[in-house]
Amino acid sequence: MSFESFVAKRYLVSKHKINFITIISIISVSGITIGVAALIVVLSVFNGFGSLVTSFLMNFDPHLRVEVISNDANQEQLENLLKSKKEIKDFSAFVNGKVLAYNSGLTKVVNLKGINELHANDIYGINKSILFGKFNLKTEENIPQAVIGIHLADHLQSLVGDTITLVSPVGIEKALVQFTIPNTRKFIIAGIYSSDNNEYDASYIFTSLSSAQSLLGYGKSVQGYEIKLSDINRSDELKNQLTSELDPDLYSINTWYDFHKDLYSVMQIERWSAYIILSLIIAVATFNILGSLSMSVIEKKRDIGVLRSVGAGEKSIVKIFMFEGLLIGVIGTLAGIFIGYLVCYLQINYNIYPLDPTQYKIDSLPLQLRLSDFFYISGASMLLSFLASLYPAKKAASVNIVESIKWE
Repeated sequence: MSFESFVAKRYLVSKHKINFITIISIISVSGITIGVAALIVVLSVFNGFGSLVTSFLMNFDPHLRVEVISNDANQEQLENLLKSKKEIKDFSAFVNGKVLAYNSGLTKVVNLKGINELHANDIYGINKSILFGKFNLKTEENIPQAVIGIHLADHLQSLVGDTITLVSPVGIEKALVQFTIPNTRKFIIAGIYSSDNNEYDASYIFTSLSSAQSLLGYGKSVQGYEIKLSDINRSDELKNQLTSELDPDLYSINTWYDFHKDLYSVMQIERWSAYIILSLIIAVATFNILGSLSMSVIEKKRDIGVLRSVGAGEKSIVKIFMFEGLLIGVIGTLAGIFIGYLVCYLQINYNIYPLDPTQYKIDSLPLQLRLSDFFYISGASMLLSFLASLYPAKKAASVNIVESIKWE
């Protein structure tokens, strides 16, 4: 232990009776502790909700989507390129379009999505979400089968085995002019799913690729390819690779983040807003550090003069009071980290704050601890403590030696 740190510790942890400066130091430590603990808990809640939202959205969303935007695109060439990428776990062609669903006088405009049944489970995970019936998109007796969301099934008052009629907008103009029947087709409901995503549950119907191609007027062509990766964190990396290898006039490439960019942007803004606002608690506590050290400099003026007279330099005096301020910051930060981690641990393992699963789809407040948050929070706390210690330390170094000890 250096001379400066030893003196700083003795000044902070004095054996004398508690005085006003000591009380302010205690308040400073308490303020930093509360601020750090609050930041850890709040950011962990944001992390938990962010991961939860992503898991809900990723139930049926692919990691990457390549859409064909020109008739000049070479489908076979694109498939060969996707097969050559080691990062890709699986991919499948798809078509998607708006249709009118009709059943017993009830109607609703929905999205009809045609997918390859062989790849559906690896890319979309629909099998895991089936509540009633089964995942079966095969055509039986010339009537294709489909699976629909539970909210849509409730709206159309349909059950497994019922037949619904889908009307495609393709050919409506021709039907109006020539008085022909619009492109319609009956589908048998093979299964009803629940994806924990209200958008899908209320407005998506999944059927075989060929059936959707026929109804939506795609013929043998596809709208694009949806891709599942071995590691979702490599989505942007693969997007950049494909962008450099594919003609942007022929293909459009989007990641899972791009699908819900507005939502994630709002969540990120909320996260940083909470970080900045709660950091103000630590900032207020560091003002107390500045106040307590400034008064400590006045109180220890005689001691500073004695130390300077026996050979201590200005740098040593600065270090003493800097160490004292940083020691307050370290104690408060470590205490805050411990309390914050303890609260998160109790919530994760013992669910001290339960939620009603019938309203929130989860039974507890989601939390996720990230090591990076501990570094950011600790860094902010120590930086503010350092800045608060800087002025009193320089003030102490500028104390006049003669004036401070002339009555000794």
